[in-house]
Parts: sequence; C-alpha cells; structure tokens
Amino acid sequence: MKELEYNKKSFFDKFGDDKLASAFEYAKGYMNFLDAAKTEREAVKYTVEEAKKHGFVAYDFGDKLEVGGKYYYNNRGKNIFLFTIGSESLENGFRISAAHIDSPRIDLKPAPLYEDGGMGFFKTHYYGGIRKYQWLTLPLALHGVIVKKDGSVIDVVVGEDDSDPIFYINDLLPHLSYEDDKKPLGSAVPAEKLNILIGSIPASDDENKNIKLNILKLLNEKYEITEEDFLSAEISAVPALKARDIGFDRSLIGAYGHDDRVCAYPALSAIFENTDSKHSLMCVLADKEETGSEGNTGMQADLFTDLISDISATLGANVFKVRANSKCLSADVSAAYDPNFSEVFEKMNSPLLSHGAILTKYTGARGKSSTNDASAEYIAWLRDTMDKDDVLWQTGELGKVDVGGGGTVAKYVAKHNIDTIDLGVPVISMHAPYEVVSKVDVYETYRAFCSFCKN
Repeated sequence: MKELEYNKKSFFDKFGDDKLASAFEYAKGYMNFLDAAKTEREAVKYTVEEAKKHGFVAYDFGDKLEVGGKYYYNNRGKNIFLFTIGSESLENGFRISAAHIDSPRIDLKPAPLYEDGGMGFFKTHYYGGIRKYQWLTLPLALHGVIVKKDGSVIDVVVGEDDSDPIFYINDLLPHLSYEDDKKPLGSAVPAEKLNILIGSIPASDDENKNIKLNILKLLNEKYEITEEDFLSAEISAVPALKARDIGFDRSLIGAYGHDDRVCAYPALSAIFENTDSKHSLMCVLADKEETGSEGNTGMQADLFTDLISDISATLGANVFKVRANSKCLSADVSAAYDPNFSEVFEKMNSPLLSHGAILTKYTGARGKSSTNDASAEYIAWLRDTMDKDDVLWQTGELGKVDVGGGGTVAKYVAKHNIDTIDLGVPVISMHAPYEVVSKVDVYETYRAFCSFCKN
C-alpha cells in the first residue's frame, strides 16, 4: 500500500555515507566558484578559463563545426554560451541548460562621488529585488570595471583581500529610531539612503579640506582615472564575505549569490563532464535575469536563437526541427520551506531542504500569470530520466497562491517552441546578502543535469 503514496524523500533516508562524502567534495568546488565569481563578468571569466581547460574553443558566427566539437561564445564578457556537437542528428534537438549569473546587489550611479558631514560617499542604485534594510551595516566589497575613453579596461576588486579596506552603508542608531521603527519594513530605508561610506580624510594640499578631492587623488594614484571615468564604469557593491560552512555538521553553505550561481555551477560542470554525449548540448549562463532578462546579454535577446540558427545552418539542419525537438532545464532556484515563516508556505507543495533538486512546473504570480507552465508529457519524461539514474528530486512552487510570486528565464526559452521546465536548488533567505543552501541539494542538482545531458 505504501507504494501507492508519493512522499518526498530526504537525502539521508535514501543514500549512505559514501554519497554524502561525494556531495561534500563537490561542494568544495562550488564554494571556490562562489568566491571567484561575485559578478556576472567574473562568472564569465571563470567559465572561459575552465572551458579552455576542458578543450572548448572560442566560436564566432560562420565558423566550421564538427561532430565531437566543443565551443563557447562569449557575449560581451557578461553572458556566455557553451555547446557541443553530438553524434546524432542535430534535428533531434539540443539538451539546453539555462542559468543566470547575475545576483541582486547595489550598483554605483554614473556620477556617484560626494561628501557631506565629514564623510565621503558613493551614490547608488540597487539592482534586482532586495530587502534594502538587509544591506545596512554590512561589510561590502567593490567589484567591476572602469572603461576609459581610449578603450582600456581597468578591473576593480577592493574589499576581498584581508589587507583591503571594506565599505559600509550607515544605519540609524536605535536611540534615535523611534519614528523610523513605526514605518513598514519595506519603506523604512529609502533607496536614496543606500549611500556607501568610502572615507573621511580631506586632501592635505587643498585649502577647502575637500574629502572628495582626496578620494579622487587616491583613485587616480591607483587606477589613473578621473571623476569623469565613472561615467563609463560598472562598479557594484557586494558582500565582502566568503562562502562558509554553516552548522556543526557543516551540511549547509552560506554565501552571497546562491541565486543563481548555485544552478549555474552544476549546469556548467555537467556539460564539462558529458561532452561525449550523443546529444548536442548547450549551457547558457545569462545576465540581467534579476531585472527582467532584457538587454543584449539577457535571455530575451535574439542571440540565443541566432546561435541555434547559425549552428543549424552550418550543419545543414532544419532550425525549426532543432528547436521543436530541443529540451531545456531552466536552471533556477526556489524558496525552501522555512518553519520560521511557515505562514507564507503551503508545505505540501514547497521544496524541502536536503530533499534533492526541485522541479518547478510553473513560477509567475497570481493565477499563473507571466510564466512558462511545463507540460505533463515533459515532466513525465524527466521523471523517468532522473529515476533511471537514481537522482533525488522533488517538486514544489514558490509559496502560497496569492502571497507573492517570481519569474525565471523559462518563459523566454519556451516561447521558441522548446520544452522547458525549471530545475534547481531550494534556497533559504533568497535574495538576502547571505543565502543558505544544502550541500546535498547542490550535488543532486548536478546529478540531475548530468542525467539530462546523457539520456
């Protein structure tokens, strides 16, 4: 009779110590990736280096392709496509995994530098969905690039090395916060108050004792830039925190940027380890998901279909058949059930920590609006595929109906006549500066991508 019921299984009920040791070992590589790739530019740089180690070569439109070939297309240093050509006909379709490598953060405005009250600051504009109060009094690092008029690019990373300074956003002391404490949490911290503290010493050779001028002098000495160069810069403030084990048993990982690098890394490592698949494979690491997937590095850009069309034409395949027979895992996270906030979750249909990769049939908001809704046939195929390889997986959705909602890149892939579903890792405190995932869920998500690539 028990076989008639469906019950989610914990990793620790299903597997033994050997599989747990493998999950812990896999997590080490993932944590190194997190620390090396806190922005989409850094994630692309990391990916290119690893791709070359695995025999992938740079591709451009019109290049010759061959069976067994491994290629990557670097889109402006912020979005990357990796693909392999399998032994079967391309008209059988690609196996596509599509994750995003941008995460919520705080960006500098084009004209950021000012001083007030004996302090120097950067003005900011937040990126993606954040709870603004979480970013106050947090150690911050600056990551990004400054591009000068002559086209030279200056990489900026300050705050990660123990010898570096860090940066900071001020908060109001509780002794003076009586009126602020009455405000709703979402409006207690206006966006224009997310100003980053960057110094307090005035220029010694300036009669006006200008703090801003002293900071500009320091920046000019280090980077040979002027204030005008900020107009062509992309600088982000991210938590100056390393990925760390959480818990006495070290079963969890705390880090900035799990959403969505916790899916990007398994998708990437799966294509590296399955290059001999008979299927043609494609791994897309996209930018701009947190702001709507727009722009020429997001999944709404035509580049995705341009590449498939160019590959198809080069190999003499009908591109419409290629797309119709392709399958995609939109690699994105979901909110793990949290008993501390049980009122917003429907437990039967919420993903549980340490219960494996999560299949999310639909995301969106009230009434399934603005979402891809995967077909029963595709889900049945995935069930069979993962069960053949003994992958631990579960289903779930993002909280109670009418409580909230969210989106992924799934609908932007599905609109091209490609079967698509979300598969990823359950996350605690999603979009916080420091999120939490289970090591075993990361490992099972990697195993799910491997199963998808080869079956």
